[in-house]
Amino acid sequence: MTADPPPTDPSPRHPPPPRERLLAALRASLADGTFVKLVFARPRGSGSLRRIDARRILLRSVPHLSFVRHYPTRDETSNAPLPAAIADAEALIGAPFQSVHLFTRDTEWQLRLGKRGSAHLTTSALAAPAGAAGEAHDRGRHRLVDPGRPFLHELGVTTAAGQVVPSMAKKYRQIDKFVELFAGAVGGALLATDLRVVDFGAGKGYLTFAVHDWLLASGSTMDVAGVERRADLVADGNARVERLGLRGLRFVQGEVATWPPGSLDVLIALHACDVATDHALHLGVRSGARVILCAPCCHKEVRPQLQPPAPLQAVLRHGVHLEREATLLTDGLRALLLEAAGYDVQVFEFVPIEHTAKNTMLLARRRAAPRAAEGPLAEVAALKAFYGVRELTLERLLAGGGGGGDGRVR
Repeated sequence: MTADPPPTDPSPRHPPPPRERLLAALRASLADGTFVKLVFARPRGSGSLRRIDARRILLRSVPHLSFVRHYPTRDETSNAPLPAAIADAEALIGAPFQSVHLFTRDTEWQLRLGKRGSAHLTTSALAAPAGAAGEAHDRGRHRLVDPGRPFLHELGVTTAAGQVVPSMAKKYRQIDKFVELFAGAVGGALLATDLRVVDFGAGKGYLTFAVHDWLLASGSTMDVAGVERRADLVADGNARVERLGLRGLRFVQGEVATWPPGSLDVLIALHACDVATDHALHLGVRSGARVILCAPCCHKEVRPQLQPPAPLQAVLRHGVHLEREATLLTDGLRALLLEAAGYDVQVFEFVPIEHTAKNTMLLARRRAAPRAAEGPLAEVAALKAFYGVRELTLERLLAGGGGGGDGRVR
């Protein structure tokens, strides 16, 4: 009698369906910190929804995904903690959209969905090619400003496909760096309030739009005003706001020296010329701003007053040295005066010098508890005497002595 033949092996185990593999990659990237963004594209049907972008944010120290729905004339943002966000993403995959892209630090996952339920998943490595060290550095660094944001394309920084225009690469890095500084300055308790932000010398509004966009994605309600003296730029800014369908953002014609003091939370003034920086700092103090961000330029007030002390005459007889000394002294005195006015102050490099020569940032945060002003004021007096400086616009303004100069922000 012959033995029965051994049972045949069952059919080989099939890999998970493409949709489940993409969801698994999404969960893994969120867990290990490699997630960059999720994009839902090519919507089905004739609706007006064009695309959904999702990126990771922190709200009150809790990880969320921020979903931005792009329509022809507006964007809509919703935020969800990760477990609910993953469920939302799962519901979006396969029904409304024909294409889903998951970007991690080193891989792009693309899921293509056919009309009859077919699904195809491909992966592509995102490693930079040999010799592209700069690109690898940029890709490895987490950027707060997604190049796919509509305001960047509206301002000409990126293409319609969300790629940074090569000639605008430095501008994009400046925008992203400023948003990083802004996020660090206003994060925490400030985000729980209705934030009032005024950006003086807004120009085309690069930073104004970026600040509003970051606050919107962070779930904050806000009133962001870009103040600019040139009427054509104000009109252009408001037209862009209308085209993008944004709320809580406006552009207003005005100048910092004549702007009435009022209640505000954050004052921004970048590249304010000469004493316009002093008018901006004074306005921030008078308005009770909790955060002041200024990047001064054109330090003209102190230099002609400098009388180089004997130990420094041999060094400061050279014009380039005298100019640099006047710049350092001016911003150092401003920092001391802000400390006397109740602020903690940092002075640091904004972006590397190869991106812009005007790269010094004054960041002032209002203290919760007052501190004696005598120490900083004594240091101001000693420095003025040492260098022979007689006149400081910010000192006079804070003492209630009125203004001076044109207060222009350029």
